[in-house]
Amino acid sequence: MAHNSHTIHQRKRIALVAHDNKKADLLDWARFNRGTLTRHSLYGTGTTGSLLENELDVPVTQYKSGPLGGDQQIGAAISGGEIDLLIFFWDPLEPQPHDPDIKALLRLAVLYNIPTASNRATADFIISSHLMQEEYENTTPDLERYRNSKRNY
Repeated sequence: MAHNSHTIHQRKRIALVAHDNKKADLLDWARFNRGTLTRHSLYGTGTTGSLLENELDVPVTQYKSGPLGGDQQIGAAISGGEIDLLIFFWDPLEPQPHDPDIKALLRLAVLYNIPTASNRATADFIISSHLMQEEYENTTPDLERYRNSKRNY
């Protein structure tokens, strides 16, 4: 498959999402990394976004709650090139009514090759990377070419 290249700018557009049982963990992580996070543009779903905005005292663009379509909104923003990084503290022990939306969101993050953390350790590695402070040339699959090579149904 052919690829396209695009620049992820120095100021990253970071989506932050957390299931109910992981919100406290994400808030603690965000508080610890406030200095780095506030240098970037932040996005969040529902309650998570408002909690982060209050905790960090910075604007957070807020989508709907995950079960009400927020995960899909973030997925659409990823596919539209509007999100550069996804931090999603999801709860592997609690069934979610919107599991298909979560799977779709994670699928899009992989498809569009954006850095994705689903737990605190991975989020720590990503946010402490020197790449967080500089531009990055990212490659994504040439989906138009892929789509044109398949039969239209």
